[in-house]
This record gives sequence, structure tokens and C-alpha cells, in this order.
Amino acid sequence: MTRVPVLMYHSISERPPPETAPLAVRPGAFADQMALLKDRGFTPISFSALAVIIGRAEGVQADTTTRPGSHDHGEVGGMPTKPVVITFDDGYADFHRHALPVLDDLGFAATVFVTTGWLADAGADAAGRPLDRMLSWSQTREAAAHGIEMGGHSHSHPQLDQLPDGELRDELIRNKELLEDRLGRDVTSMAYPYGYSSARVRRAVRASGYQTACAVANDLAAERHDVLAIPRLTVRWSTSLESFGRVAEGQGVPLIYLKDRVLTKGYAIVRRTRFAARQLTGHG
Repeated sequence: MTRVPVLMYHSISERPPPETAPLAVRPGAFADQMALLKDRGFTPISFSALAVIIGRAEGVQADTTTRPGSHDHGEVGGMPTKPVVITFDDGYADFHRHALPVLDDLGFAATVFVTTGWLADAGADAAGRPLDRMLSWSQTREAAAHGIEMGGHSHSHPQLDQLPDGELRDELIRNKELLEDRLGRDVTSMAYPYGYSSARVRRAVRASGYQTACAVANDLAAERHDVLAIPRLTVRWSTSLESFGRVAEGQGVPLIYLKDRVLTKGYAIVRRTRFAARQLTGHG
């Protein structure tokens, strides 16, 4: 199967706060990146559609909503010639202002992973500490009505692999149930906050009813990957258009993300050790 770039965005903003700035992308840069995908013949599909095409998620139902002007973006009967998946984490309000109009104009499919406790009008369900202005429920529903797939991203955006089992289940189930109740549709895909997961977390994700999930890993997605840990490629403030084009085409990906991969592997060992120590001492 074709190796598929799954792009990971966060905020699309001209003046992001310091906490989100490294992973933010300027609106103009985002528009240029989407135009590049269009010019080079890429066909965006939803994240759940990719999972079905990969063929590793038995029973997964893809979001096959088509966009105005789209060309089988959600098609799961076969892989487009040059597929790409465009994802956004957290649910920042600037997605509605800056990204959605660009996606609409191009007829591009995309997936937004929503932190439900961070939403602007979460009310009694508010939880965690949003890093910037967030989507409202009405904006989330509007995006879904425009063909954007909505996935889960936990309820309060914790480090899931550091939570005890009960809190882990609550984070996953509350997030999923709120989204399904407010959107009126099944939510079967999710993304791990900070990209952190473990075998225990993935089992809990499956038990909570999610059928596919994505990490970070900075690699191209392929059939060999676990459907509950499909890798993505980080798009940053510092990502030039030339570098973006190389990443989308799968050129030099290991070298472009070499530093990220080394840090991720080292930190994974630290995190496993930290969780084991907390279990032994009775803290979590």
C-alpha cells in the first residue's frame, strides 16, 4: 500500500500565545501548504477512512461525508493515487476562523480531535487548562456539518499514560460520550494528548469504543502500523513550504524528524519508568 502522510496541526494563528507558538502555523502559511497539496494532486481523506483502507481496523466505520467540490475524499473502497490526511489537535477557535474556509474552498476533508473539557462553552463540563481560545459547541457542530470529521482528544488533556485505570477510563469515555451526544453521530477515532500512549492506554482506548487512534511518531502511515497508534507528521511554525512539500511527498522524512524521534524514544523509557514508580509507591 502507498505510505500516507498524516499531517498534524494545532493552532492556525498569526499571533499565538507562547504556549502554542512552536506548534502553531500562520494562516498564510497554512493556505500555501493546502494549495501545494492541491497543485501536486493530493486527495485528502478523513482519518477514519485511512484506518479502513489500511485494513487493520476490522469493523471501523469511516466518516465518508463528502465536501462541496470533493472527489471521493471519504472513499473507502480504494486508495486515491496520492492520499493525505489533515488533522488538527485540541480544538482551537482559530480552526473555525482560518482553516475551515481554506478547506471549504478546496473541498478538502480533514479531522479535528477535540478536547471536550476545553471548549469555550463547556460549562459544567469544563476541565483542564485551555492554552488559547477554543471552539464552541456550535462551531464544532458547524465544522461537522461542513464534512469535517470530529474525533476525541480526551476530556481534560492529561498525560493518559500517567493516569490510574479509573481516571483513564473516565477521560476517554466522557470525551467520547459528550462528542456523540452533542454532534449526533458516532465518534470512533481519537488522538493521544501530547502523543503519549502505552499498551495499557491503547487497551483502554479500545475498551472505550474507539476503533482507531493516532500518535505522533513522525513517520508515514502504512499497513504495518497498529491501528491504535497510526503515526503522524508534525507541522510547525518553523516548517518552510519547501520542507512541507518534502514531508508530504515522503522525501527525507527520517532525517527531517531525526531529532524528534531520538527524543521521543528516550522520553518513552522515562515515562514508563515514572509510571511504574508511581504504582509501586501507591501514587496513582
